[in-house]
Amino acid sequence: MGVDWTKLPPELLESISENLKLYTDYLSFRAVCRSWRLATPKTPSHLPPQLPWLMLPPSQSYQSHRAFYDLSTNKLRFLSLPESSNPNKRHCGSSHGWLVVLDESPSILLLNPLSRAKLHLPSLSSFPNVHSFNYSHIGKEYSLRSPSGDLYTRNLRQMRDSIKKIVLSVNPSKELRFVAMAILNQTGELVYCKNGDDSWRFIPGAQSYSEDVIYCEGLFYAVDKHGGIAICDVRDDSTKVSIVQTRTQLDGDMQYLINSGDELLLITRHLDLEFSFEPHQSYLVYRTKRFEVSRLDWSGPHWERVKSLYDRMVFIGENSSLSLSASDFTGCMGNCIYFTDDYSESNYDGSLGEHDIGIYKLWDGSIEPLPCYPRHSFFRMGWPTPLWVTPTPC
Repeated sequence: MGVDWTKLPPELLESISENLKLYTDYLSFRAVCRSWRLATPKTPSHLPPQLPWLMLPPSQSYQSHRAFYDLSTNKLRFLSLPESSNPNKRHCGSSHGWLVVLDESPSILLLNPLSRAKLHLPSLSSFPNVHSFNYSHIGKEYSLRSPSGDLYTRNLRQMRDSIKKIVLSVNPSKELRFVAMAILNQTGELVYCKNGDDSWRFIPGAQSYSEDVIYCEGLFYAVDKHGGIAICDVRDDSTKVSIVQTRTQLDGDMQYLINSGDELLLITRHLDLEFSFEPHQSYLVYRTKRFEVSRLDWSGPHWERVKSLYDRMVFIGENSSLSLSASDFTGCMGNCIYFTDDYSESNYDGSLGEHDIGIYKLWDGSIEPLPCYPRHSFFRMGWPTPLWVTPTPC
């Protein structure tokens, strides 16, 4: 006599589900039948870090939904995300599964696309360089003070676009005492706030360390154009900043910091400038040429070139940079850099339908297109650029 799988004891089903490591496997497990679904919580809390999904630009066909490309299954997943589909909206980061969404108001929204949870950070008008804000001053709503003390104005859109990236210390669903760090585009300054604060504060002495920021072991690490590191401790009310001047000065167009196991890695991105011609007009378009990987040797300290990432793969772009083991997931390659276009939303390639996005193979220096783009070409046009988002159900 065969086993009636629908009659398995609930405690056994729950035990089996707790050994599933992939969110997609957990969803499939709960979809088997009603009894399996009732025996397991809708929102799993035991899952390790997941393979990020690629959030694609909005489509005219799915106006209130956003498509996410899942590398492991080579499929699109559609999530209702009206907060991110308006053309006036802009994302400026994804961290621990939460999107950072800005619009042409001072509001800064944190949104978990899976759980639909929302939080608000202190507004743009509370940034420490904002002298005043007034909606009635149309086109000059913000008055800001420069590092030299001069006053200048910005309109709503300019202020919205003045944030390069916002990084969270931890998942806000699991730890309410989280910290957000923002990189300012024009001045290269760093500002931060703690959950519950009414305003943002400057990180003193860290100006120009604005290429990338990551959080690791209770500290924020920021990097400058040449590989110098600022270690920012904001756990107390008095901010402490330690500058690590490395002996090796790295050249490149962009830098990304990665916490990979017990090592601090630096990904250096090199861009080429190309001309794209249209009738009566030509455009300058940037394209990624190659990447270099270095690890920080704290004795010295100095950056040491890394020839191979072995089983590791890294995901960079507007997201909080992350490293994962390829052997933990299907559909992925180790020793690769999965990159998106995050260097300029004025880069015209988005309007022409070709985002600078792909898979860089460290062993031979070749760039392979992501599978979703040739296959799902109807998502290729327009802004915002694609963004890696780690699916985090809670």
